[in-house]
Amino acid sequence: MNRVSTNMPVADAQYSMRRAEERVSGIMNKINGQTKITSLRDDPIAASHSVRYDSYLARLNRFEENVEYAKDHYNNTHDYLNSTMSILHRINELAVNAANGVNSHDELKIMAVEVNELLKEIVSLSNVMGPDTKQAFSGDKVFTQPFRIVEGTVEGGPETLITRVEYRGAGASRQVEIGDNMFIELDIQGGEAFWAEKMQIFSDVDATDYRAQENGAFFIDGVEIPVAIGDTLPAIVAKINDSAAPVKASIDIDSKGLVLEGTNAHLIRAEDKVGGASVLRDLGIISGNMTNNAPNWSETARVAGGSVFDMVIRLRDGMLRGDQDFIGSQGIAGIGLSVNNIAYRLADIGSRYERADAAWQRINAQIPNVTRMYDREAGVDMASAITDLKMAQTAHQAILAAAAKILPQSLLNFLR
Repeated sequence: MNRVSTNMPVADAQYSMRRAEERVSGIMNKINGQTKITSLRDDPIAASHSVRYDSYLARLNRFEENVEYAKDHYNNTHDYLNSTMSILHRINELAVNAANGVNSHDELKIMAVEVNELLKEIVSLSNVMGPDTKQAFSGDKVFTQPFRIVEGTVEGGPETLITRVEYRGAGASRQVEIGDNMFIELDIQGGEAFWAEKMQIFSDVDATDYRAQENGAFFIDGVEIPVAIGDTLPAIVAKINDSAAPVKASIDIDSKGLVLEGTNAHLIRAEDKVGGASVLRDLGIISGNMTNNAPNWSETARVAGGSVFDMVIRLRDGMLRGDQDFIGSQGIAGIGLSVNNIAYRLADIGSRYERADAAWQRINAQIPNVTRMYDREAGVDMASAITDLKMAQTAHQAILAAAAKILPQSLLNFLR
């Protein structure tokens, strides 16, 4: 005969109440979390899909933030370069006025003083610190000022004028990720934005019998160019010209040495790869590797091609000398080269902005699509969830009501 115990209905009632409470709690957790998957066993396949969609959404949001930062950076850089362009236009007006032959020497000196002050403003713009408290034209060396003013006396001028502006160097251009394995250049360095002439570097080392003694590589404007044992100067010239570096290489007819010439106005950056062949040093191009990308040319190399600051200084000094022929020819021409390069860099920034904006639109079209895919796998149908919750709550209340009638009974109730 089965034994009847008062614990049996109590245990059954508690079990049923716990199951009902768990069901109510589970539905409420899904509603609160806006997901129908609270554990993998709810729907393993949907869970695996939702994890991938959620991860991709996180990356898209990161890419969107990167693009917005890039667009802000491009806008700021455009404003700085546009301000530089306005100053150069004013300097050009002064140059044209000074070259017309009707101004006295004293009037030209007065113009030179204004040009010197405008030059200071251009240097200030080249060393400007953006809203993010980082140098705008220093690449990844965000706390390094690219240019430094050197002041002194100039014949025919006031007590102190800018005698030269030294390039102190900058780091590599930063990149931001705007998609999976998709990057966009963020920076324009000072050696690019504030240059006027195409640089030329002429080596005086006769490299007729040159042979590379070991495998290695060197860098031209950040582009790695490999070198193999036995490479001759013509082979190295061909490798430079076949690379993506914005530099054209050739062999000087007189010196038989290497010649590098920029394909556009910028400061050429060159260095040997650490731990390999010292090709550029052996060929007499550089004296050693760079510090912050500052110039490192060999003392015997001849370097031509000046910056925007060099062009303005040359014009100002021509005004101080009263040399109207120089002002009307080389002076105005130098300012024209500076304007052309700034215009080119403005167009470059505009192109990057347009690409960033296109990426922003692409990302913001993807986010709703991926969100919809995620909701399909893990999202909660609120109407069904609320209906299920009401049914579970009703069942729970029914169990509580039944238990209230059953639990007061004792063994005597079963013996009657």
